[in-house]
Amino acid sequence: MGIKLTKTDRIILESYASMIEDLSAYLGSAYEISLHSLEDYNHSVVRIMNGYHSGRTQGAPLTDLALNMLKRITDQGISAKESYTTYNAISQSGEHLKSSTIPIPGENGRIIGILCINLYLDTPLSEILQSLESRKQDMEKEYFAATMSDAIAEAINDARNQVMVNSSIPSVNKNKALISILSDKGIFNIKDSVSIVADALGISKNTVYMHLRNLEGNTSDET
Repeated sequence: MGIKLTKTDRIILESYASMIEDLSAYLGSAYEISLHSLEDYNHSVVRIMNGYHSGRTQGAPLTDLALNMLKRITDQGISAKESYTTYNAISQSGEHLKSSTIPIPGENGRIIGILCINLYLDTPLSEILQSLESRKQDMEKEYFAATMSDAIAEAINDARNQVMVNSSIPSVNKNKALISILSDKGIFNIKDSVSIVADALGISKNTVYMHLRNLEGNTSDET
């Protein structure tokens, strides 16, 4: 039993398949994440992360709860999915779960798949804490700006803090170094960023463009 998927439906499901690998890396081993395609109910699992929790692998069937959710949505409409957004459950082996079963709409709004997330609450705390630790040793600074102008201003301040204390950069090259840092951060992909940077540095827009052209030229030479 199942539905016929279109080419667009398959592209949508594949995008979810790639996403859950990164989501699993972020959430850690206490979470089992599975992606189901409704093309074949008997072999619906097309991608699963940390499936050792339930013993499931790719090709496992749709669960009874997922079938119930689909039936309710068919009978009551898409609003019925709210009952499955966050709920507590008990696995067949008696483990306690905090779960979410999310329908995936495809072409023309038809439900084509299901994303299931199960947090195994009996997971040892030490394992959960280990999952929370970043694999990267360096701490990344992230500024949550209210506006894009604020984000650019913060990026300029960060660049200044790097450049101004660096005695190896001659004063005449400070602005060039600042613009290089901002370019590496993608700041100049933002609308009106050249004007904002020029005003902040007290230089003309043409000067900013000149430095950007020189940076592009150096990159071309290196490649």
